[in-house]
Amino acid sequence: MFNAYTPFHQPLDNSLVLHSIRDIADAERLAAFNASSFGTDVGTMSRALILQHPAARPDYWLYIEDTSSGAIVSSLCLIPWTWRCEEVRLRSAEMGIVSTHPDYRNRGLIRALDQRFKALLARDEFDLSHIQGIPYFYRQFDYEYAIPLELHWELELRRLPDGDPDQPLRTRRADRADIPALMDLYADATRHLDITTVRSAAGWQYLLENSVGTATEIEVWLILDESNEATGYCCLPKQGFGDGLIVSETSRLSAATADGLFGWLKYIAAERGKPYVRLNLPATSDLVQAGRLYGAALRDDYAWQIHIPDAARLLRKLTPVLERRLAVSLFADLTETLPINLYRDTVELQFERGKLISVQSIGAGDTWGFRLPPLLLAPLALGYHSRAELRSMYPDVGIWGRNQQLADVLFPKLNSFIFTNY
Repeated sequence: MFNAYTPFHQPLDNSLVLHSIRDIADAERLAAFNASSFGTDVGTMSRALILQHPAARPDYWLYIEDTSSGAIVSSLCLIPWTWRCEEVRLRSAEMGIVSTHPDYRNRGLIRALDQRFKALLARDEFDLSHIQGIPYFYRQFDYEYAIPLELHWELELRRLPDGDPDQPLRTRRADRADIPALMDLYADATRHLDITTVRSAAGWQYLLENSVGTATEIEVWLILDESNEATGYCCLPKQGFGDGLIVSETSRLSAATADGLFGWLKYIAAERGKPYVRLNLPATSDLVQAGRLYGAALRDDYAWQIHIPDAARLLRKLTPVLERRLAVSLFADLTETLPINLYRDTVELQFERGKLISVQSIGAGDTWGFRLPPLLLAPLALGYHSRAELRSMYPDVGIWGRNQQLADVLFPKLNSFIFTNY
């Protein structure tokens, strides 16, 4: 992976230098630094991501070194993802494993790393960037909450059905040979989601084989029929928020299979000393729908924080989606130019007979009729909040008159969930 690669090198103030990893030794040093910051399992995860993940690139792993001691003192990485927004694929860059040694905090090191990160977003034309970060901190780097991340549908074990002793649920751990079946089941399970993760065969292989022993290790269990053919699956991550047994992903399930799975989960939870079952799944999931009959309640939730590197580029990429939404609305033959004033910039969408023929950034201006603070484009364009919800929460959202109807057509609320890719 280091062949024909020129490492990045940028001197900072005093004895500090910003690098991208240069070789295997650097990868090991960085993994050790991350282990010292977050624990050994994150160090193991870093090593696996650098050396084994199918999307790995050495220039996406950044760190700052104090040359007076040779020690790494701050780091972050860019983890490439592919997302699907309806029929359009989007390139998203996760900012991950962000840390600074306590002795070097409040010196702008993450800001320096973020500047290089943003340069990579521009160079490689990422449509989005996302982060699982701590609350509020990443707003200073232009991130806003915009996609569901951690949901906590809690199920008490006493309320779950016992497994049928005469017809127990047949399960086994998935392996590499099961990847084609898993890909088909995953495609069917995510078809109803407006925004979700695209997972390749190589991505499945990483989850099954290379995440073992890392902070993101996950058990993938197949659900089998009487002929031992896979009819479904569920995923149990080894770590996560809360004390319950976490279900982070499932295939489509019939009502009978869901009941059988609940009996199996109840048994596994009791065996592992877990006091409840937690479903980290979208509300439309078959297992959540079935779980509501047994008292599943949403106890808490969190969201991905999203940054849009180039608003015009993202909206241009979404042209097929926007045109299809127009085609089934009262604006089907729309011919006009819609300026979206983001205060720092204005993006003009030019429609002609329902086709989006041009999306251009024209700079800051005084356009009225559609005003949106720049960070709020992410929750609107990605369907996390409706136009009306944003207007009720933020007085500086101004979408008036006919533009209210047009905004509701172009940017409706969406059913979204991003499943893990590592």
